[in-house]
Amino acid sequence: MVTGTPVRIENVRAGRRKPGLMRQHLTALRAAAHISSAEVEGDEIGSTAFSFSPAEVTSGTHRFAVGTAGSATLVLQTILPALLIADKPSEITIEGGTHNPFAPPFDFLAKSFLPLVNRMGPTVEVELVRSGFYPAGGGEFIARITPAKHLNPLHLNQRGELKSRVAKAVVANLSGDIAKRELKQVKKKLGWSEDELQIRDAKGSHGPGNILTLELEHDHVSEVFTGFGEVGRPAEAVANQAIQQCQRYMKSGAAAGEYLTDQLMLPLAIAGGGSFTSAGLSRHATTHLDLISRFLDIEVKVVAEDRTKQRISFGP
Repeated sequence: MVTGTPVRIENVRAGRRKPGLMRQHLTALRAAAHISSAEVEGDEIGSTAFSFSPAEVTSGTHRFAVGTAGSATLVLQTILPALLIADKPSEITIEGGTHNPFAPPFDFLAKSFLPLVNRMGPTVEVELVRSGFYPAGGGEFIARITPAKHLNPLHLNQRGELKSRVAKAVVANLSGDIAKRELKQVKKKLGWSEDELQIRDAKGSHGPGNILTLELEHDHVSEVFTGFGEVGRPAEAVANQAIQQCQRYMKSGAAAGEYLTDQLMLPLAIAGGGSFTSAGLSRHATTHLDLISRFLDIEVKVVAEDRTKQRISFGP
């Protein structure tokens, strides 16, 4: 959509137990087609190949519904890059899962990713209407996007001093004891004070759900680490998932954690410049870099600064 380049994608999710497009992927594809008046072939549930030929991107007010607990945040991320540099503002409402394993939770977008995007020129504000957890779904959020003519390069090589930290244990239609046990584990493993521990009730959620977030605010960047509750999974294990991510990040000294690394790449590539230090490149991130090079004529350098940190830079 950003470059106007037609594309065909084959072997979609070929290595998964259920290959092909799932509901959230199909919703993202159709949302992209809607805002770019694209010609699409293969947009069906289970499709393992599709073609996408975009036209001009259209700003405005749009509403998309995943229809299941599939990730609503992934739908936004699919269309956001094009809307960041569109000609007019947009308001996007998306229904589906807002707090899903294997996808950026709403809190990550709001606290970590979008503040950095806003430093590049556009203004994106998000509002959580209702939390949606797997398997009930039913979540909803609104994104209001004021675009910029172009994205400015972002340099994020130091995280700066730690300003605040907070652990939030969120439960929906579940016992508050789950949240208390998760926060007890945070206090035990990380040594955070009672003032830094919070319990939240996700009122209005259509089904049960639980998420623990660890939020670190530094001078130049905020990071959010998450653990997701599942049936049969002890609260301590949920907490440990987020705790281990947080510990790896703090030890690295990098500005961006593993998931923020992946998210920052495309905006910086579209901007044509920028750099940041990363706590690690996942396979998802290396695949992302390969795809960027196929659509944009930009040089990407990845230099290891030490065993736990790399510097990633984008330039002509």
